[in-house]
Amino acid sequence: MGLYPNIEPYDHGMLDVGDGNHVYWETCGNPHGKPALVLHGGPGSLASPGLRRFFDPAAYRIVLLDQRGAGRSTPSAADHATDMSVNTTAHLMADLERLRAHLGIERWLVWGISWGSALGLRYAQTHPGVVTELVLTGVATGSNPEVALLTRGLGKIFPEAFERFLRELPADERDGNLAAACNRLLESPDPEVRERAARAWTDWETAIIPAPPGSVARFQDPVFRRGFARTVTHYWGNDHFLGEGNDEGVVLRDAHLLKGIPGTLVQGSLDLGNLLGIVWRLRHAWPDAELTVVDEAGHDAGTVGDDVLVAATDKYARAEA
Repeated sequence: MGLYPNIEPYDHGMLDVGDGNHVYWETCGNPHGKPALVLHGGPGSLASPGLRRFFDPAAYRIVLLDQRGAGRSTPSAADHATDMSVNTTAHLMADLERLRAHLGIERWLVWGISWGSALGLRYAQTHPGVVTELVLTGVATGSNPEVALLTRGLGKIFPEAFERFLRELPADERDGNLAAACNRLLESPDPEVRERAARAWTDWETAIIPAPPGSVARFQDPVFRRGFARTVTHYWGNDHFLGEGNDEGVVLRDAHLLKGIPGTLVQGSLDLGNLLGIVWRLRHAWPDAELTVVDEAGHDAGTVGDDVLVAATDKYARAEA
């Protein structure tokens, strides 16, 4: 099956979402097609062109955005002067609603990857009337146990990389929330401290993918590195701003709110973020979802996962909005 060919946006812009923030958005495919919203990962990544290719451009009006503070949106989280207090899950969901209204869309399919899947799930739980379907891969729910796993827990699997990461953190903060400790360094007034912390964080993320140190191209860009590390640790260090109960998992707790929304979940069997069985538990709490586990695949479910994702969007293109 494969992905659809590369396409270019037919429209794009910068949406004023308040708090001094402007969010970059673009639309691709058929202006009269079924609306689909694409949510990138991170938090703090950006909407890459490859994400457009999971949709039939003749059938879909594909909407992509760079979430608040990320990518082409302004101000950038890479700028130390940017106020991160107005960058929370609630702010991101409000931005989605402003964009939906701006584009005159009543309801849309929501497609998310990694952090984008957590954001998409919470958006559907709190705005169920505007979500027709969910298509999610590299599934995460933003729970505190997931954060603990992806930092301290994986330290037992990657001990050398974990030791290097810990060395960059203050000795008296190595037993607490490691993302929060790193984020405090990323908020330092000293640019050298911020740069060392950003490098330490992205080196750790590279190790747990896993990939050779320094091999993830986007992390070689110092601006991207600073913005990404600052944003992801801001969220991971603050319960993903999901509120009370995230020690047990707010998104899993509220899975019943997804009733009636069809979903497709695609997960690599070797995705280290899935060691807690989160996606399996989500599927059993959400009967309207279908789960495909791709053997011998990681966080990126590979070409087999791509085929399942495209088959899902093709199927949902035929469904009534």
